[in-house]
Amino acid sequence: MQMQTIEKESAASVNWQLKGTFLLNPELRQKALEVLEHTPFPTTKTEAWKYTRVAKIKNSNLAIQENPVTLTGNFGLSTESIQYVFINGHFSETLSSKTYPDGLKIGALSQMDDAEVRVMGGNVLLDGEVFSSINTAYATDGLYVHVSAKMQIEPVIEIIQINTDQHMLSNLRHVLVAEAFSEVKFVQRSISVNGSDNFTNVISEIHIGKNAKLTMDKLQEENETCFQISTELVNQHQDSNFTINTVTLNGLLVRNNLTIEVDGQNCETHLNGAYILNGNQHVDNHTVVDHKVANCESNELYKGVIDGKATAVFNGKVYVRKDAQKINAFQSNANVLLSDDATINSKPELEIYADDVKCSHGSTTGQLDEEAVFYLRARGLSEASARQLMVGAFIEDVIQKIENEAVTDRIHEILKERFNWVIE
Repeated sequence: MQMQTIEKESAASVNWQLKGTFLLNPELRQKALEVLEHTPFPTTKTEAWKYTRVAKIKNSNLAIQENPVTLTGNFGLSTESIQYVFINGHFSETLSSKTYPDGLKIGALSQMDDAEVRVMGGNVLLDGEVFSSINTAYATDGLYVHVSAKMQIEPVIEIIQINTDQHMLSNLRHVLVAEAFSEVKFVQRSISVNGSDNFTNVISEIHIGKNAKLTMDKLQEENETCFQISTELVNQHQDSNFTINTVTLNGLLVRNNLTIEVDGQNCETHLNGAYILNGNQHVDNHTVVDHKVANCESNELYKGVIDGKATAVFNGKVYVRKDAQKINAFQSNANVLLSDDATINSKPELEIYADDVKCSHGSTTGQLDEEAVFYLRARGLSEASARQLMVGAFIEDVIQKIENEAVTDRIHEILKERFNWVIE
């Protein structure tokens, strides 16, 4: 009997409307298109996507918005911040800040010279990476930030990604550079304004120079029908400090890919994450910290609260290379399941090739302690209030690591609106 060859459906065969003006250089875009021609969408047989099914994204009837839309209102978290707003993948000049400090070069890619944009995007791995290739081939806009050496930028820079309408595909590419001895803080916020069934696909290339400090608070609060894949590619140089706080509060399917290459000694890397899920939500946090040189420290804390039929995935990997001695690397993932139908798949990993290191990882999953609930009820709290208090204390451990009060205020506001939680 002759065996039948089954052709895998390539990512280029999706039924999406992919028309528009795209920014990255033609050679790079062509490479991305070639990858899409021979690469299928990941399935549960793909190790990195084992617990995350992307068929809903693949089968969606998506379109790129060719002409920018206009909105009115104020979408920033703070009146003192520098705000850059993107609507359905396009820069909104009317909603964005007009002034910024000296020593800061900032602007939308669509507002930059072609020669400047042409050199961007080449650091992103494309082979086998479907969503990175889609972003590279069809990026419509993004933010470029360059902080000069020794500059401490006081205002927080807010990158506000808004989706409106229905079945919109937004591909955004951000390039964030902090030169030596500089300091800058970002908020990356994704929201829906009368938008549903949309897909936001965003890549942030982050370069942190010697002795520089960069902090990013990432707040994901899109509509419960929306998809998001968010990728941060971070490169740290000697004595630098990088912190990212990722809080996922809504969205039907959210995937966070975070890859950090630690290329200099005496670096600090801090990754914190919280995900509070309900309904049929699915959130997948994939992190990689690659220690390539000696004398560095990384700390990773992710906590999840999962209710309804929601599912969560945590896959954190720490590499310690052969010559990367005296590394301190700590990784922790803890989860609370509030229903019998909630699911978590947790896989913290260490891959160590050096012998003089202090590394640990751990994962815990469980339900609320019923004895503790009873104890609180015996002191006058209702059962709902007792459970809320315990869950709030559990997740607040991560939220307290966020220094930006405007961000924490917004998190508490959403927890009250969506889950009826009041956390003091």
